[in-house]
Amino acid sequence: MNSTSPHGRQVCRRTFLQTTAVASVACITARPLFAADQQQDTNASYHRANTDWLAKCRFGIGVHWTAQTVPRNDSPKPFQKAVADFDLHGFMAAVEHAGADYVLFTVTHAFQMLPAPHAVLDKILPGRTVERDLIRELADALTAKQKHLLVYYNHSCNGKQDSAWEQAVGYHAPNKERFAKNLIEIISWMGERYRDKIKAWWFDSPYSVDPRGPHNSVTTNMTGFQFPWERFTVAAKAGYPARLVTYNAGVNQTFLYTMHQDYWAGEMVNLDTPARNRYLDNGLQWFGWTCLEDRRWVHTKLETPIPPPLYTNEQVIRYVQSCNRHTAPMTFNVGIYQDGTLAETSIEQLHQLNRTLHS
Repeated sequence: MNSTSPHGRQVCRRTFLQTTAVASVACITARPLFAADQQQDTNASYHRANTDWLAKCRFGIGVHWTAQTVPRNDSPKPFQKAVADFDLHGFMAAVEHAGADYVLFTVTHAFQMLPAPHAVLDKILPGRTVERDLIRELADALTAKQKHLLVYYNHSCNGKQDSAWEQAVGYHAPNKERFAKNLIEIISWMGERYRDKIKAWWFDSPYSVDPRGPHNSVTTNMTGFQFPWERFTVAAKAGYPARLVTYNAGVNQTFLYTMHQDYWAGEMVNLDTPARNRYLDNGLQWFGWTCLEDRRWVHTKLETPIPPPLYTNEQVIRYVQSCNRHTAPMTFNVGIYQDGTLAETSIEQLHQLNRTLHS
């Protein structure tokens, strides 16, 4: 494990994107941007997976439970201990009370530290995995309640937030093929291990490995290397070809790094732009994800409670109802403490949302 503790460092993958949120709101319904070489990347070479199951969902809970997440009180535990002590029973009780149809769970973020075993990751940089398979346990618990697991993954090569990992995985190597191969093997290994337990991937920070999009946070010399998104999508489908894939281009952005994806990432910073159709102009299934209470996404402040929701019950209900009229699901990032406890006031707000949608 990296000797530098991840706790106490104010690192947020979206900070630089939030400054562009207002200017980019109009992009949601505007004609999408495409990468320059996508004229040769046609739909004929890729058949999008069926998103009907996702379209039937009303709303879900997203969580950024990461190596940087801190407890409500006291000092944070080492990551391995935190995973071992994660209260899955309490977490699931909150998800059920909220009435969410799915959970979008972050498995890596600023630091490439996975809450599960992973043979490939261990070979690249030992000490970044754990014995408990929290991913499998969560997937099984959700399946038992007829709910879905979507997984957020970040390659963790973002401005030297995890410098040891950047070096080990090959982000700064002159030949970037090794870097791409490592990431592809990480994802394909997980796909084969979990199969249909992971229903969808939500891939973040493509702008740190590909400068072509609306944001460019590449901090290495790419030496003209084009990241192989199409190969990466194939790896993401390993073990379950029906698995959905999306690549996040930033707040409200519809830019496509590749046509080889199935739904829109839909990162937002407010409730100003509900879905207007099931599909965007680029053909992707509409999907939204925004913070319900803490726009920093990760609870990193010691001895500080997660703040109350940003919106009234009426605002949340009206927004989700508007999206659902177009068979478009909305995801709310709910604050979570290191022991797995979800923010109580946020869960109660979603409970009220669920009751209204069922009435």
